[in-house]
Amino acid sequence: MKRSTNTDVLVIGGGAIGVCSAYYLNQAGRSVTLIERGDICSGSSYGNAGLIVPSHSIPLAAPGVIAKGLKWMLNPESPFYIKLRFDRQLISWLWKFRKACSETQMRRAIPVIRELNFASLRLYDELAGIEDLDFGYEKRGMAIIFRTEKGFQDGIKEARLMEKNGIEIRVLKEQDVNDMANIETSAVGGVYYPQDAHINPHRYVQGLADYAAEKGVKVHTSTEVLGFESSGGKVNSVKTTKGDFSAEEIVLAGGTWSGEIGKELGIKLLIQPAKGYSGTFKKTAECPDVPFGLAESKVILTPMGDTMRIAGTLELAGLDQSVNMRRLNAVLKSIPAYFPDIDLDALELIEIWRGLRPCTPDGLPYLGRPKNFDNLTIAAGHAMIGMSLSPITGKLVSQIVTGEKPQIDLNLLRIERFA
Repeated sequence: MKRSTNTDVLVIGGGAIGVCSAYYLNQAGRSVTLIERGDICSGSSYGNAGLIVPSHSIPLAAPGVIAKGLKWMLNPESPFYIKLRFDRQLISWLWKFRKACSETQMRRAIPVIRELNFASLRLYDELAGIEDLDFGYEKRGMAIIFRTEKGFQDGIKEARLMEKNGIEIRVLKEQDVNDMANIETSAVGGVYYPQDAHINPHRYVQGLADYAAEKGVKVHTSTEVLGFESSGGKVNSVKTTKGDFSAEEIVLAGGTWSGEIGKELGIKLLIQPAKGYSGTFKKTAECPDVPFGLAESKVILTPMGDTMRIAGTLELAGLDQSVNMRRLNAVLKSIPAYFPDIDLDALELIEIWRGLRPCTPDGLPYLGRPKNFDNLTIAAGHAMIGMSLSPITGKLVSQIVTGEKPQIDLNLLRIERFA
């Protein structure tokens, strides 16, 4: 016999975006059920660098990215790699990505990403004040460091653009970098962004999900979406491996899988899975206490309590979730090039991880209602800044669902913008 569950709002996805959506909808007084195909925080929310970064307000699609990408794309150890294959969706995505890598598009996107980031930062302050919700929230800023003079000058140019958009910066000389890292580095200089913060992403997402469940959100894990029943511009029910769920409102926040799920409703979401890797190690005295970005290698070091996470790479390989040790090793071996006193062989490995970040062609997430359905809200495609933008995305989802005017203009994030 087919099981059927009724709810006011059904959230699809148990990563940072889905959990935040469920939390803020519950705070708004709605009855919420959340379903997740695996475990809570089992996708790209789990092992990422845990950064909250107003400094990262330039979209993935930006001038100069294509030239760098062409240089890197066939090198399996480069920061950006495309697994060559005939895939119509990938070709379409790359074509639109090329068009989005313009000065005009970038300058339109920066204020939106910046506003989302600062709104999220304020909400993180509130979430960190919840009793018994400890997710390692630290506002120590972030330093981006450079090994080459050209890289340093390019970094300063980017920082000045951020400064013009209201983001605080401090240019670091070589000795400033060493003082901040508290060890000798090979950097020629850096840029420090004091407004950035960092967290332990798993503790954040799992802790908030547990807290929301205590407040009444019903959570169903190992519940995979199989299809939908819809009519008259409404999604009437969601078919899953655990039975059918009926709801007045549906929120699709399935991360990388949102594109595949959207197909079942005839909604075309241009989302490419971008695989990233991380290694988590026991922290030693040589490890910095502030997050560091290694500019030329596109690698991040994040201190997380008594551990250090090293994360990086962007690999367009479809829904392939295998571990390519060559790419992970390329991330790890970049560390001694910047921090010669950190001996990777002496670090105690805790965990190797990979995850699929959901990337749109213009580097902006999808957020809003599609034209075909008036009870469906989509929140997906946050790429590498999903953790940073998760609280404000959840808040905006709750405002859309409850009919409140969103506090941020969502025009650039509309669902049909690539049509």
